[in-house]
Amino acid sequence: MDALARGAIALAATALVGMAGVEVWQVFARYVLNASPGWTEPVALLLLVTAMSMGAASGVRSGAHFGFFIVVQSVRPAMRRILERIGLAIVAAVGVMFAWWGGKLFADGVGVAMAGAALPQSMPFLPLAIAGVLMFAFALERMFEAPVIAPPERG
Repeated sequence: MDALARGAIALAATALVGMAGVEVWQVFARYVLNASPGWTEPVALLLLVTAMSMGAASGVRSGAHFGFFIVVQSVRPAMRRILERIGLAIVAAVGVMFAWWGGKLFADGVGVAMAGAALPQSMPFLPLAIAGVLMFAFALERMFEAPVIAPPERG
């Protein structure tokens, strides 16, 4: 799982750098060369979705995802672990939903060409589907890991 998480982070970082490069080229081509390439917008969108999706998946693994942590932190440790597992089950279910619908939307549009780029029109849904699988796997991993017991407070 460590390798998958590192791969997701590396892919997100690469996509983010790539998106910045594509946007720089778009501005240069439009204002200096006076010839806007048609492929930059769809490729930038694909790279944005890839960075966002892989970043969200790695956030699930590191526990940096969205949550209502104030409620969880205000209860006793035994109840805290139950609430954390419920939250992770919800994240896993969202991951399944992303994987299913992202995969379905990707498959539905594979035969349609993207305007401006030699890619399928549904290509931005592929990173969403892959990230959904990763979110599910990372949430399950965290759900079944051994709980960290904090030492009792002195005082």
